[in-house]
Amino acid sequence: MEQNNYLGTEKVGVLLRKFAVPCIFSLIISCLYNIVDQIFVGNGVGYLGNAATGVIFPITVIGWGVSLLFGDGAAADLSVSLGKNETQDIPSSVGNSMLCSFLGGVIIIAVSYLLGDNLLRLIGATDANLSLAHDYGFIIYFMMPLALVQNTLASIIRADGSPRYAMCAMLVGAVLNIIGDPVAIFVLGLGIKGAAYATILGQFVSFLICVLYLTRSKTFQISLKSFIPRANILKRVIALGTSSFLTQLSIVVITVVNNVLLVKYGATSIYGADIPLAAFVVIMKLFQIVLNIAIGIAAGAQPIVGYNYGARNYDRVQQLLKLIIKWTVIVCAVCTILFEAFPLLFIRMFGADGELYTKFAVLCLRIYLSLIIFTCVQKVCAIFLQSIGHAKAAAPLSVLRDVLLIIFSLVVPVFCGVTGIFAAAPIADIIAIIITGAVMVRLWKSLEQDKKKTKPEVNVQGIQASSPGVIITIAREHGTAGKYIGQLAAKKLNIPCYYKEMTAIAAQDKVIKKIAEAGSCVIVGRSADYVLRHNKNLVRVFIYAPKEYRVRNVMEMYGDPHQYELCMDSLNDLVSCWLILYTKISQWSIELSPSFLYNRIVNIV
Repeated sequence: MEQNNYLGTEKVGVLLRKFAVPCIFSLIISCLYNIVDQIFVGNGVGYLGNAATGVIFPITVIGWGVSLLFGDGAAADLSVSLGKNETQDIPSSVGNSMLCSFLGGVIIIAVSYLLGDNLLRLIGATDANLSLAHDYGFIIYFMMPLALVQNTLASIIRADGSPRYAMCAMLVGAVLNIIGDPVAIFVLGLGIKGAAYATILGQFVSFLICVLYLTRSKTFQISLKSFIPRANILKRVIALGTSSFLTQLSIVVITVVNNVLLVKYGATSIYGADIPLAAFVVIMKLFQIVLNIAIGIAAGAQPIVGYNYGARNYDRVQQLLKLIIKWTVIVCAVCTILFEAFPLLFIRMFGADGELYTKFAVLCLRIYLSLIIFTCVQKVCAIFLQSIGHAKAAAPLSVLRDVLLIIFSLVVPVFCGVTGIFAAAPIADIIAIIITGAVMVRLWKSLEQDKKKTKPEVNVQGIQASSPGVIITIAREHGTAGKYIGQLAAKKLNIPCYYKEMTAIAAQDKVIKKIAEAGSCVIVGRSADYVLRHNKNLVRVFIYAPKEYRVRNVMEMYGDPHQYELCMDSLNDLVSCWLILYTKISQWSIELSPSFLYNRIVNIV
C-alpha cells in the first residue's frame, strides 16, 4: 500500500494548495445542493419556498454533522496513524465509520417520518410554509443514509491523499442537481418537489463514485471484516470527530432558535413572521459559503497536519498553522468587503419579493456578516486542534462562538427587536476570538517545547559564516578526487568547504540546511544535493571519471590495488543504480570531469 511519506518532506505551501483547493471546492459544491435549490425555489416558488427549505435545513445539517463525526474522525485518525507508521487499524476505522454513518441516516429517517409535521412546526414551520416544507423534506429524508456515507467517504478520501477525487465526486452530483432543478421545477412543473428530486439524484450518483474509490484506495484496503464494530476504534474516531459534529449541531440549534425568535419578534414588527425568516435563510447560505471556504482550508490541511504531528515534525506543524490562518484571513477579508459594499446583489440572487423584504434583508446581511473573519479564524483553529488529536480542546472551542451566539440571540432582541437577533452575531464573534487567541498562544508555546524535546543534539561550532551567494554541492564517483576539487574551488572563491571531516555537523539534513543558511559554501557529499534541492541558489555538480583514473587514484590514497580491484565491479554496479535514481530526483545537474571542473565552477559563480 502506498504511504504518504511526501506529507513530511514536500513544501508545506505546495501541499496545502494540493489538498486545500479541492477540499474547498468539495465543501462549496456540497453547499450548492441546498443553495441551488434556494435560488431556483426562490425564483420559481417565492420566498415562502425559501422559508420552507430553511425549515428542513436543520435536519439536513444534523445528518451532515453525523457524517462528519465519523468522516472527519476517521480522516484525522488515518493521518496521525500514517505519521506514526501505525496503519494496522486503518481499515477497521474506515469500515466502522461508514457503518455508523449509514445507521445514523436510518435513525434520522425514522425520527423524521415518525414525527412528521409536528417536527416541522417545532423547528420553525408556519401555517404559510408548512405544506411546502412537508413536500420538500419528505423526499430529502429518503436519501439520508447514502448521503451520509458519501460525505463520510469524502473526508476519508481526502485524508488518503486523493482530494481531487473527492472533489470530482461532489462536482458530478452538484452538476446533476443544477441541471435537474430548473428541469424539474419549471419544465416538469413539479415545484418544490422537483428541487428535492434533483437533490437526491445528485447525492446518489456522488455516493456511487465515492464507494468506487474503495477499490483503488492508497493507504488501506477494506473487507467485510472492516465493518465489524470495534469499540476501541470507534471511541478514538468519535473523540477526533466530535469537534466537527458539535460545530454542525450548534448550527442546528442556532437555526432552530433563530427561526423561533424570528417568527416571534417578526410577528410584532412591520415585517411580519415570514420576511425575517426568509431573509435569515438567505444570509445563512452566504455565511455557509464563506465558512466552508475557511473550513476547506483547515480540513484540507488536516492530513498534512496530522501526519507531521504524528511524525513529530513540529516545525512543519507550526508553518501549516500560520498558512491556514493567513489564507483564512485573506479570503474572509475579501468576502466581508463584498458583502458590505454590494449586499443587494447577493440578496437578489435568491429572489427579492418586494421592497420591504429587500430593505430588511440588506440591513441584516451587513450586520450578521460584519465580523465573519473572526468566526472563520475561530472555527479553523478548532479544526487544527482536532487535526493534531487534541480532541478535548477542539470540542469546546468548536462550539464556543455558537453558544455565545445563542445566548446573545435570546438577550439582544429584547432591547432591539427583530434586528437584534442578527446583531448578536458580531458580539459573539468578538468574545469568541479573544478566548480562541489565548488557547492558540498556549498551543504555540507547547509546540515550541515539543520541538526542544525532539531536537537532536548537534555540534554547530564548525559552521563558518559566509556572505550570501551560491551553494555548490558536489556528488561524485568514488576515486574522482571530489574532496580535492571542492576544496580547490572553495579556496579560489574564498568560501567554506564541508567534507567528511565535518561529519559531526553534516550528518543530518537540518544541519546541512543550517550550513546553507550561513552563506555561500561548497558541500562535498552528505546527500546535500538532495537535502537542499529546493534552495534557489543551489548549483549541483556531479563528478565522474574513467575507471582507470579512479583505480589509480584510490591506489595512491590507500595503497591496496588487489582489494580495490575485487570490489570495483560491484561498486560500479551500485554507482550505476545510483546514477539512474539521481537523474530522476535532480532538477538539473552538471557532469564534469576533474580536468576542467574548477574552471566551470568559477564561470558558473
